[in-house]
Amino acid sequence: MTEHTMLEDALIRLDDAAAHLDIDPDVIEKLKFARETTKVRLMIRMDDGSRKSFLAWRCRYDDTRGPTKGGIRFHPDSTVDEVETLAFWMTFKCAVMNLPYGGGKGAVQVDPRKLSKSELERLSRAYIQAFAGVIGPDRDIPAPDVYTNSMIMGWMADEYAQIVGQHMPAVITGKPIALGGSLGRGDATARGGYYLVRHLAADLGLAETMRVAVQGFGNAGQHIAQLLAADGHKVIAASDSEGTVHAPDGLHVDLLIEAKQAGRSVVSTAGRGGHEVLKGDIVATDCDLLVPAALENMIRADNASSVRARLVLELANGPVTPEADDILAKAGTIVLPDILANAGGVTVSYFEWVQNRQGYYWPVEEIHDRLRTIMEREGRAIWEVASQKSVTMRTAAYVHALGRLADAIEAHGTQSFFTS
Repeated sequence: MTEHTMLEDALIRLDDAAAHLDIDPDVIEKLKFARETTKVRLMIRMDDGSRKSFLAWRCRYDDTRGPTKGGIRFHPDSTVDEVETLAFWMTFKCAVMNLPYGGGKGAVQVDPRKLSKSELERLSRAYIQAFAGVIGPDRDIPAPDVYTNSMIMGWMADEYAQIVGQHMPAVITGKPIALGGSLGRGDATARGGYYLVRHLAADLGLAETMRVAVQGFGNAGQHIAQLLAADGHKVIAASDSEGTVHAPDGLHVDLLIEAKQAGRSVVSTAGRGGHEVLKGDIVATDCDLLVPAALENMIRADNASSVRARLVLELANGPVTPEADDILAKAGTIVLPDILANAGGVTVSYFEWVQNRQGYYWPVEEIHDRLRTIMEREGRAIWEVASQKSVTMRTAAYVHALGRLADAIEAHGTQSFFTS
């Protein structure tokens, strides 16, 4: 069997959506390729005086609907294929939410856990020095992603301000509150998914009390567990890179978060409050809701048939492969796709950008209300597309986004296909 690249797999979803719309083939051709991808080597001075280089990228996939938007991840396994695929997904995610953005993404091939804080700061500033000509508040707007956070965004925003010679907070989102960050950004990805599930609960036939398994207990995983537990749902399994803990009567979510904040694994809570280490893959947990909140390709052809959840909420980007999608659909498992389910993060990033530009900041209650309104509006629209066309929620989300992208591309005129 021919191995597909990550981007080729992602483009399968584009073709699936295109089959349900009557649009110019030139639109599809334009969306199959990144507009521009820049690759650099970042050279930084290590604490021991030596110099070390790190491969880095920034991709602006499509800017038809506005400046490109997307996070920067620091990960040892990052590749250009991953970066372009994530930027492709961001293009569709912003279109799904009707945000005035295109899609972008960045990465540095590094394990940040092996760097000191000063080395991490030098690397972060070096990234902005290298890409200062690529980014900008009206061109390309980075944000945090895997292994990056508000502190790193603060360093990056400060470096950009020094380079351009003026305070320009709208260049980067996900910043510390003290530097122009938005209230409500920390739990936005999870909160958006939570609002979506709650809004569609009756349509999905969900029980009042669900048993939930969370794969990946980082920022999004911790927050979705907190929000669902507060509503009375039982988080019965949680995992991180070191293993999985399980409790049929419900885990103590606060105990899990306490362990993670102390730098320990969720498995360190085993033996406390009924927690026990779960053998095997967490995706096979007997539960009502499975939340993949880790990395890409976590549910694949080799484990999709073991999924027992009625509903999958994709808080990670690309956690289900196209082959696994087919298996889940045939089994009657509903997947709320990443470009909708985890779009709360980019939506609140958009709110931060707007607040930075107007110099007026909203209370957290207003952030939550605005986020809920958009998640419910777009979730309802996509549910109706899925029902009318008898397609999966993923295909419906891509159809919904592709219609908006096609309108924008065609409005630019045919010459833009070749000159932009």
